[in-house]
Amino acid sequence: MERDVIEDQTQPLLARGTRLIADKATGQPVLLFPEGAVHLSETAHAILSRCDGKSSFKSIITSLADEFNADEAGVRKDVEECLAELHRRKLIVLS
Repeated sequence: MERDVIEDQTQPLLARGTRLIADKATGQPVLLFPEGAVHLSETAHAILSRCDGKSSFKSIITSLADEFNADEAGVRKDVEECLAELHRRKLIVLS
């Protein structure tokens, strides 16, 4: 499978009609979109909560690495995989 490369200056944003909510029954994070919903892991929620169209890919990585006291290279891989998959599903925009 070909791996998408996201540039450091890219500013991810939730796609139009897509929003983050907490499931009313469980309190777990959910990504809602017109055709359905995706229940999110804690990691995916932490990533997507930073996708505001203003924060760069690099700043999201740095913020997560600092918050979770983690290695930036490992965080970069996780964030890139998450965003690439959501972009393929047209749930985020990479600008």
